[in-house]
Order: sequence, then C-alpha cells, then structure tokens
Amino acid sequence: MRQDQISRRVQDWILQTFLPGEDPCELTEVTPLISGGILDSISTLKLVVFLEDEFGITVEAHEAGVENLNTVGQISALIAGKHAA
Repeated sequence: MRQDQISRRVQDWILQTFLPGEDPCELTEVTPLISGGILDSISTLKLVVFLEDEFGITVEAHEAGVENLNTVGQISALIAGKHAA
C-alpha cells in the first residue's frame, strides 16, 4: 500500500471517529492531532488499535507519542516504514 493510500485511509477513519461532520479539507497531512487537542490519551490509544488492526503492524509504546502520531503525515510515514522493514 502506498503512503498516500495509507494517509487517505487514516484521514477517513479520524474524520469518521473523532470529527464527524467536519469538513474533510480541514484535516490535512500536517494538522496537529495530539498537540492540537483533536486526540487525547484515550483517543490516541483507539488510533493505535485501529492502525495495528488495519495495517497489520505493531506500534511500540515508545512510538505512540506526539513524535510519530501528531499528524496524518507522521502516522502514514510510520506505517510505511514498518511495511518497508
């Protein structure tokens, strides 16, 4: 799966799960999810479970923070990197 396909799937899920009714154009590759207050600790955990189930990866505890999960771009890069490894 290409990184743009990963990004689209992650964006769709975040919009459906955490931002129902929001304009999809408002959620870009660089929209801050954690530091912007869209995701709190519980919703970040839900995101990790989704990523692991959807993409067949394991997100390690040290990876489940703002440095990897703060934007759709960071999330898709993390997934793509795990698939490439």
